[in-house]
Amino acid sequence: MTRAHGVRVRQHVNPLKASFLRRAERLPFPPEVEVEVELGCAEAQFLFERAALAPERRYVGIEIREDLVGLVNAQAQQRGVPVLAVYANANVQLADLFAPGSVARLYVNFPDPWFKRRHHKRRVMDAALARVIAEILRPGGELLFQSDVWDLALDALAVLEDEPRLVNQTGEWSFWKGPHPYGVRSRREDACAADGSPVWRMLYRVSEARARSTPAP
Repeated sequence: MTRAHGVRVRQHVNPLKASFLRRAERLPFPPEVEVEVELGCAEAQFLFERAALAPERRYVGIEIREDLVGLVNAQAQQRGVPVLAVYANANVQLADLFAPGSVARLYVNFPDPWFKRRHHKRRVMDAALARVIAEILRPGGELLFQSDVWDLALDALAVLEDEPRLVNQTGEWSFWKGPHPYGVRSRREDACAADGSPVWRMLYRVSEARARSTPAP
């Protein structure tokens, strides 16, 4: 267990539990609204900071820990900001929640590394999720992946490089070398900055040509 704003929250949740394998209702965003999505938003510091920079957009955090979802939504209502947390399993329900081509940006910030080899199947980034991400991002939409765990970042890089609709903005098989492309940080990234831990980032974009020529599976 850990604490977030005084609330006791389970740190690890098995995403393969049967209770998470349910269908989800589509979120009713009008097509003209710019939507940004974070998978595994935790207490949503990243999204709240994004909302402060661009309050005209809408921000959705997908979170598998229900207590954190309630906490984020209560804070968003109190602050009057366009942040919404949704209790869901991203690996199963992302395509249910968002229409194809409806998301402007998607963030995967410091996902659970599941260090034990027998638990690697629980890691969030796999080929099926990469396909769904490429489908729900609009042409020109962007995906940012970040991790402070080298082997997890390398595994994710291999998965994302294999999705033909996603184009690495640094060049094939390359990590992002510049400063943070969006100017905000999650709580985990704050901790990495404080102790000098390296962070490996990847920035991908859905090209219009590939979005037209490569049908969703």
